[in-house]
Amino acid sequence: MKIPFFVQEFTNEMDRFSHIKYRKLIPFVAILLTFHQFFVLDVYAYIDPVTGSALLTLLAGVVAAGAMILKSYWFKIKTRFSGGFSKEKQTESTDKHSLESGFVSEWAELKKINQLSQDERSIVFYAENKASMNHFQSLIHELTEKMNLQICYVTSVKDDPILSTRNQRILPFYIGDGTARTKFFSSLKAKILVMDMPDLGKFHIKRSDEYPVHYIYLFHSMYSVHSYLRKGAIDNYDTIFCVGPHQIKEIREAEKVYGLKAKKLINYGYGRLDTLLQNKINAQATNSDAKNLIIIAPSYGDDNLLEKCGIKLIDILLKSDFRVMIRPHIRTLRDSTELIDSIKKKFGKNPNFVLETGVIKFDSLNNSLCMISDWSGISLEYAFTFERPVIFIDVPKKVLNTNWSDIALEPIETSIRDKIGHIISPNNLEEILDLIRILDKNTQNIGELIKDIREKTVYNIGESAKIGAQYIRELHNKDA
Repeated sequence: MKIPFFVQEFTNEMDRFSHIKYRKLIPFVAILLTFHQFFVLDVYAYIDPVTGSALLTLLAGVVAAGAMILKSYWFKIKTRFSGGFSKEKQTESTDKHSLESGFVSEWAELKKINQLSQDERSIVFYAENKASMNHFQSLIHELTEKMNLQICYVTSVKDDPILSTRNQRILPFYIGDGTARTKFFSSLKAKILVMDMPDLGKFHIKRSDEYPVHYIYLFHSMYSVHSYLRKGAIDNYDTIFCVGPHQIKEIREAEKVYGLKAKKLINYGYGRLDTLLQNKINAQATNSDAKNLIIIAPSYGDDNLLEKCGIKLIDILLKSDFRVMIRPHIRTLRDSTELIDSIKKKFGKNPNFVLETGVIKFDSLNNSLCMISDWSGISLEYAFTFERPVIFIDVPKKVLNTNWSDIALEPIETSIRDKIGHIISPNNLEEILDLIRILDKNTQNIGELIKDIREKTVYNIGESAKIGAQYIRELHNKDA
């Protein structure tokens, strides 16, 4: 059963407040409100939707308060019988200040945002996670450094490097991912909001109900819209910065099929690719001794290559004297701990094996021989940047949009696979060894083919930031 967003948010905030000295007041307030609801004098024949939602939220609060009371008494019992403070209690004490200050500081930051002048918060960027900056970087640089425009940068990433930027044209704020963020979106008074987070208006993150904000969506993958995003994921945006012709066709077809209002579509490109290509130009000469590195970059889900055949694949490559780096998807690291532990136990002491849990460094990508993937979006980034083929393990694709076939267009990640690489069955992993050797000998020919496909797939290679910034500036100056 899916937990309603307001229950999740209320429970999260209650949990964060469970360490605060005023927590004893929470159950009293919850009980008082409950009695108030049941002993009102005027009774009508129906419960309207807003009241129903409020009652559900209240119920969630009562449940959360009850859980907190039980937790508090459990602590007391454990402490009394253990002869002192438990480790859990000590951890609670240690984290108390950070939890209190975290919640307070997020709302304080929101207050600062609301106190900005209209010019200071006219252009706003919102970063949902660490990957967001990969797609914002060149665009923000163009706006602030080349066009001298002021932007407001709001992030849910606590250690976002932009928070310590010296760029005077960037006003950075951290608002977390709790109720302060929800309030930020619903009360935003900005002319333009740029973000790479889909599903606006589909869950608890809504369009502003206080100001006519213009919402711009930036894709965080070159894949097809109707296959890698949920149905309706970008319906509530005003402008879409499209990667290539395939996304233009897909969005227009979806508007036609579902009877949607036409959005403004910009032939933008892919900023992340532009950054990688520039890094490649600036990179030093490749060390030939490192050219036997194979990078394995799976997607996530029950059927990803790591779940299906990861251990066997790593074993085959290491026994053939290749160096292997595997970068599991962040969700796999979080949800499949037994599998990750098995990989560490079996290969962790091998000097030719690396388990990368962060972002793959550019030098590793640049110096690698090839990439092995399944349906991960990084496969296109790798092929188009280094003009090297990708070996695709043919596992079932994870489907986020069960209605994807409503759009009668083949997803690009399906149609392009055999053009930028080779597809291997998980039952024939041994074929990979011969394939790698063949690919290494025909690098130049394959590279030219991939370069040609890249030109036809992605708009404005090396120029996307200029295109996007020009549009934002025109929008910013409109009716100014």
